[in-house]
This record gives sequence, C-alpha cells and structure tokens, in this order.
Amino acid sequence: MKKVAILGSTGSIGVNALWVISKFRQHFEVVSLAADKNVDLLEKQVREFNPKIVCLADEEKAGVLAERLKGCYSGEVVAGQAGLIKVVCHADVDLVICAMVGSAGLMPLLEAIKAKKQIGLANKEALVMAGRIVMELARQNGVRILPLDSEHNAIFQCLEGKAHNSVKRIILTASGGPFRQRMDLETITMEETLKHPIWQMGKKITIDSATLMNKGLEVIEAHYLFDVPVANISVVIHPQSIIHSMVEFVDGSILAQMSVTDMRIPIAYALSYPERLKDVLASLNLTQIGTFSFEEPNLDRFPCLAYGYEAVTKGGTGPAVLNAANEIAVQQFLNKEIKFTDIPKIIKKVMGTHKIIENPTLDEILKADTWAREKARNIIIN
Repeated sequence: MKKVAILGSTGSIGVNALWVISKFRQHFEVVSLAADKNVDLLEKQVREFNPKIVCLADEEKAGVLAERLKGCYSGEVVAGQAGLIKVVCHADVDLVICAMVGSAGLMPLLEAIKAKKQIGLANKEALVMAGRIVMELARQNGVRILPLDSEHNAIFQCLEGKAHNSVKRIILTASGGPFRQRMDLETITMEETLKHPIWQMGKKITIDSATLMNKGLEVIEAHYLFDVPVANISVVIHPQSIIHSMVEFVDGSILAQMSVTDMRIPIAYALSYPERLKDVLASLNLTQIGTFSFEEPNLDRFPCLAYGYEAVTKGGTGPAVLNAANEIAVQQFLNKEIKFTDIPKIIKKVMGTHKIIENPTLDEILKADTWAREKARNIIIN
C-alpha cells in the first residue's frame, strides 16, 4: 500500500488525486494533507480520509479547523511553512503530491526530496524557479520525480525505456485556450478568461492557459525534467486536447500519448507508478472525436510563450523572475486592476530590467523572486 501526502489537497489536482485514491482505497493510504485556506473542504477531506497530520497555510484558520475537528479527529493540525515541512516529511509518507500553486511550493518540495520521498509534481513553478537545484537534489537523494501535468506525464510515458540519445525533439501540445481565434484581446474580461473550453482548472493556471504562459512555463519544466535542450522543445496548438504531448526520435518516428481530457488519468499513473490502475475512467472513443488538428502558436498575439523560451535560454535567475512577474500580473488581472493584454506587458518590463545571475544559489533565486514581485507591483501600464 502506497502512503501519500498531498500539498494543495483542496485545489483541482488535490481533489482529483483524492478521487483516484477513494476509488482505489486498497492501494493507497492518505497520511497527510495541506491546503491554503479552504477550511470547509479540508474539514470534509479530513473526516473522509482521516490523515495523521493536516496543515493550513494560515495559523488562524488552522485553529478554526482544529476546533471543528475536536472530539472526532485524533491527528495533528499544524500551520504555515513549518507545518508544510511536517506534512511532507512524516515518516510514514512514501509519495508526496506537490500540487500547491505558485512559488510557495518550492521549499516544501525541496524538503520532501531531502527526506527521500517520491514526488508527484504538479507545481511547475517550483521547477521554473529552481529547476537545476531541484533536479540535482533529486539525483543526489535518489528521488524520482513523476510529473502530474498531462503534458509532462505524457512525455514521461513516451520516454520510458528509451535511451536519452535517441530523442530528437519533445513536442508539447496546447489547447490554445479560450481566445485562440479571437482577434480583439483588449476587451477580454476576467470572467471570460476563466471559462476554459476544455479543462477544469484553478484560476491561476486557467489564466496562464489563456495567455499561453502556461505553455512557456511547461517548456522550462520540460527542459529540466527531461534534460533536453530548449532548442529541441516545440509547442503546437492541438484544440482537441486528446494528444497530450509527443516525443520525436532521431529516426523520425513520433510517439504520442492520448487519453480523455481528464487530469485523473495522469494523476492515477503518477500515484500507481510503476503499475497502472485498471479502468480509472472510460476509454477514449476515437471515432467520436473524428479529427485531430494542429497549428502553430501565434507569438505576436500571445507573447508569453516566447518569454518562456527567452527566460530559460538566458537561464540563471531569468525563469524565477518570469514566474514571479507573471504571478503578480495574473493576480492583478484577477483583481480587475489591469487588462488581459497588460499581463505580458508587465512581464516584459520586469524581465527587461532584471540583471540575470548565472548559476544562482537558492538564496539568490528567492531574492530575485522577491525583487520581481515588487517590480511588477510598481509597474504602471500607460
């Protein structure tokens, strides 16, 4: 039986992971859960799965949860960064699902690796910020990182058992988001942006999908996860979102991974690896789909993808600055403080004023992250 910790248990990935676990309870035990601030949902999860330790980011909310669970829960309720470390480092944990959104997931991920826990990674921002450090630490500790994103999970499956020097190119697919064919981007509202045509995701990743920043971050993530040069990572728009990504080999053959558009498929694979769970969801019906289509991304209309390539090509603290500026710009858009088209403008200005530090330490990465956030907050778009 695999024993699991979930960071971000009340988010989209966490909820789906718990769905898979509940369907295959004979294979899994939930040891620990952590969430940001959703006390109501976390309480329900604790009552259903009875973990040994549970954490909320906010200490006051953790106190509220502890009070609600009094008399019916014998486990430990903790809070903050120290609490997150307890969650991932619990002695009983085998696999840590890292599904927190944003840079907040970096330090718990590093601590989980140091504790030699297997990692199921959905927090792409951690790899974007400190991919070199994360992957080196994983190698030193003999830790396997299993990607939960549908794209990287697809690549992982295509590469299993293949020699590294046989890979010519990684091809990441993108749905194109809700505005792929919309010409007027200036009038886009926050409410429109959150209506993704294919995937049901959290707010931040849904905005990133609409700007194509999500794909820019995924290029960086793929570079570090699979040790493939950035020049050998391509992005194609695939509106049907059935082919989740592809790998081209040196002989010209291409392997693609396909499934229904549901995150529970890659989550289930990461949870059960190296085995596969039977009948997670209904099979893919290719005759109903009928046609697959592909097109080039439009970098003039959606420059955030180009910024992802630029940041990882320059390297050093560049990706961390890109990620931080994007997180602030997305939050400002969600707060209705800026327009949709202001998101890439803010990112470009922050990146343009940053002096990159090559081969940065973790401390230098965190300082660059803080600097970029402050810079992004103070940029005024005319």
